[in-house]
Amino acid sequence: MLPSAEAAKLYQTNYVRNSRVIGLLWAIFTILFGIVNVTIFSQPYWIGDGVDTPQAGYFGLFHYCVGDGLSRELACQGSFTEFSAIPSGAFKAASFFIGMSMMLVVTCIGCFSLFFLLSTSTVYKICGWMQAASGVCLVLGCMIYPDGWDSDEVRRMCGEQTDKYSLGACSVRWAYILAIMGILDALILSFLAFVLGNRQDGLMTEELLAESKEGGNA
Repeated sequence: MLPSAEAAKLYQTNYVRNSRVIGLLWAIFTILFGIVNVTIFSQPYWIGDGVDTPQAGYFGLFHYCVGDGLSRELACQGSFTEFSAIPSGAFKAASFFIGMSMMLVVTCIGCFSLFFLLSTSTVYKICGWMQAASGVCLVLGCMIYPDGWDSDEVRRMCGEQTDKYSLGACSVRWAYILAIMGILDALILSFLAFVLGNRQDGLMTEELLAESKEGGNA
């Protein structure tokens, strides 16, 4: 059997190696989550037409395209820079919260450079709070967005039976589903960041105890 000191050192080495691998995976998935956030913010495929809709078209957070019923061409309008042109107050609020979520994740990715300046534990916890806040913003955006389905533009595409939180003849598209899945991603990444941060704190404590024991033995 290995002496207790060697066994503890071997355990610590494996502990550090595993933490680094998990940290690398966390960083990769954080970058992927950032790409997902940019996609759901920019793509106008949150809701769209169906088989029985009066008009063809699709809506995003701030950009939308609706047909005129006479041709297959869609008239597109809406831009985040033209905030007043967004057809619903609920869409404006959802755009703000989803945009905030995107900015928080992008800032979190930028904070990776802080690994060279601050302790690893501190950076993990900063990113963990940012990812948690990003998840909260996604929740708010996804909950508020259907409140704008009673706007005139949405009703023109989906029919008069369309109302708040009721799409009528229209259907939910992939960007909205991706945003809902992003909530779970944000919570998992945030939880993992805090776990990694606490692991680093525990590792530093063990290293200090080991050094103090070695100093006492000397």
